[in-house]
Amino acid sequence: MTSEIIIIFILLALTLVSFVREKIPPDLTALALFVAIIATGLLSSEKALSVFSNPAPITVGAMFILSAALVRCGAIELLSGFIERSAGWSYPVVMFLLVMMVAGVSAFINNTPVVVVFLPVVLGLARKMSLAPSKLLIPLSYAAVLGGACTLIGTSTNLVVNGILISKKLPSFGMFELAWLGVPTTIIGAVYLALCGKRLLPVREMLTSILTEDERREYITEAFVQPDSPAINKTLVEAGLTRARGIRVIEIVRNGVALYIEPEKIRLNAGDRIILACRPQGIAATRGVAGIDLISELKLGLEQIAAHEGSLVEAVVNPHSGIVGHTVREVNFRQRFRMIVLAVHRKGKNVRERLETLPLEAGDIVLMMGTDEAIDALRQSDDLVLFDRARVPATSQHKNMPVVLGVIAAVITTATFGWVPIEVGALAGCVVVCLTGCLKTNEAYASIEWNILFLIYGMLAAGLALEQTGAALWLADLVVNGVQAVVPAEHKALFVLGAIYLVTTILTEILSNNAVAALMVPIAIGIATQLGVNMQPFVIVVMFSASAAFATPIGYQTNTYVYGVGGYRFTDFLKIGIPLNILCFTAAMIIVPRVWPF
Repeated sequence: MTSEIIIIFILLALTLVSFVREKIPPDLTALALFVAIIATGLLSSEKALSVFSNPAPITVGAMFILSAALVRCGAIELLSGFIERSAGWSYPVVMFLLVMMVAGVSAFINNTPVVVVFLPVVLGLARKMSLAPSKLLIPLSYAAVLGGACTLIGTSTNLVVNGILISKKLPSFGMFELAWLGVPTTIIGAVYLALCGKRLLPVREMLTSILTEDERREYITEAFVQPDSPAINKTLVEAGLTRARGIRVIEIVRNGVALYIEPEKIRLNAGDRIILACRPQGIAATRGVAGIDLISELKLGLEQIAAHEGSLVEAVVNPHSGIVGHTVREVNFRQRFRMIVLAVHRKGKNVRERLETLPLEAGDIVLMMGTDEAIDALRQSDDLVLFDRARVPATSQHKNMPVVLGVIAAVITTATFGWVPIEVGALAGCVVVCLTGCLKTNEAYASIEWNILFLIYGMLAAGLALEQTGAALWLADLVVNGVQAVVPAEHKALFVLGAIYLVTTILTEILSNNAVAALMVPIAIGIATQLGVNMQPFVIVVMFSASAAFATPIGYQTNTYVYGVGGYRFTDFLKIGIPLNILCFTAAMIIVPRVWPF
C-alpha cells in the first residue's frame, strides 16, 4: 500500500463522515474533496478538471429541464386523475396500480418531480379511502425509485454510471437495456406493496396533530395602538399580548414597515398596527387591553389588513424553491405569502420555537395559517406544495403538451437507436422546449438541482483518484484474494457480484446514491478485471443497487421527501424497506448473470 493510497482512503473516510453527519451540505463536501485531491497531488489540476468533460452531469441537468417541462405542461396531471378515480377499489388493487403508474412515469423523467406532482393526489386518495396518508406515501417514493431503474434516463445514478463508462471508452448501456432487471423488480415491488403494504406500513399523524383543538380555531385579526394608549412604550409582554392569553402577535406594522418581533424587547408606539392570530378567548383578551382596539371595531377609516378565521394548511418545501436555505425572516414569509408559519416538521421532529431563524430545507413540512384568499394564491406558488389538493397553475399549459411529449420521445428514440449521443439529444430537447415557450429560460435554470451536479463532479474526481493512485486495484486484489480462499472457483464471480451489490446498497442507505455509484464503479471494474470476467454484470449491480435504497429515509431523495410528509419514524422504513431490499437483491442475483453473463 502506497502513501497515495493511504491519503485517498483518509480523504474518502473524512468525506463519508461528513456525509453522515450532515453538518456540511453534501455538494460542498464533494467540492472540498475535489480541492483536497488536487492539493494533495493525487491528481493534477488538469486531470481533475477533466471530469467536467464527462457527459453524465450535463445529461442529468438536461433531464431536469425536460422533466420540468413535462410537469409544467400538465401531462402528469392527466395520469393522476386516473389514480383519484380508483379510490373505490380495494387497497391491494389501488396500490398495485399506483406503483406501476408512478414507476412508468419515473422511468422517463427525474423521479423527484414525479413524487412532488403525485404527492397531493396521493394525499387526496388517502382521504377518499379513509386511510392515513402514511399507508401510501412510502410506496409512492418506492415506485419512483423502482421506475427509475428501468431505463437509462430514469435516474441520475444510471446516467452517472453510463457517463463513467463512456469516459473510459468502455461499452455503454442502451436506453432500455436496464429494463431486463428494472421491470421485473418493479413488478415484484408492486406485488409486495400491494399484499403487505397495509399491514407493514404504520398509521402516522401529520403535522396538524401537534395542535390542540383550541389551537386549530385561531383567527387572524388586527389591532391599532391609540395615541393615548397606556400600552405605549411597553413591550408586548408588559402590554399583555402573550400566548398565555391566547394571543399570537404575528407582525407589527410601523409607518408601513413590518418589524421583526421580539416580545420582550420591542416597544409599542402610537399608531402601530398589530396583526394577531387569536384563539377565541384571545379576541376578548385583546379587547381588554386599554388603548389597543380592534380595527374592525374602530371608525377611523383605516383599511383593514386582516380579519378572518384562519385556515390551517400543510405544505412541503419544493426542492427547486428559492426559499431553500433561507429563514422565515429572510424570505419575509408573512408579506410574501400572507401566511403565518406555526410549525416546521423535519426528519421526524416538530419545531415550534425560533422558527424565524430556522433555515428552510427541501422537504420540510410547514404548518401555516392564513385566509382562504391567501391559501388560494399560495396554490399557484412553485415554492410550496399544498397537501389539500394539487397545485393549480395560473394559466393552462396543456397546449404545449404535444411539443414536450414529442421532444422527450425524440430524445429517447435518437438515443435508443444510437443516432445521436444522449447528452446531445437531451441538450437539443432543452433548446426546443425553451424556444417554443414551453419553459422560460429562467424556469429551465431554476429546475436544475445544481447541488446534485456539483456532488457528481466531486465524486467523479474521487473515483478517478481511486484509479490513478491504484487504490481501486488494491481493493480489487483484496476482495478477489479473500474470495478465492473461501469460495469454490465456479461460484467465485457470483459471490463477488453479491458482495458488491450488498456493499453498494448499504452505502447508499446512508450516503448519496450518486456519490456511491461514482465510487463503486471503478472498484467494480477493477474486480471484474482481476477475476478475468465480463465487467457488465458488476457495473449493472452497482447501477441498480445504488438506486434500490428502501430501508432508510436518507437513502434516496424521494424517501427523504415523504419522510416528513407522512410523519414517519426512521424505523418505519426499516420495517417495510428491508424485505423489499432482500427481494430486489434476490431478483438481481438471478437475472443479472443470465442477461449479462460473466
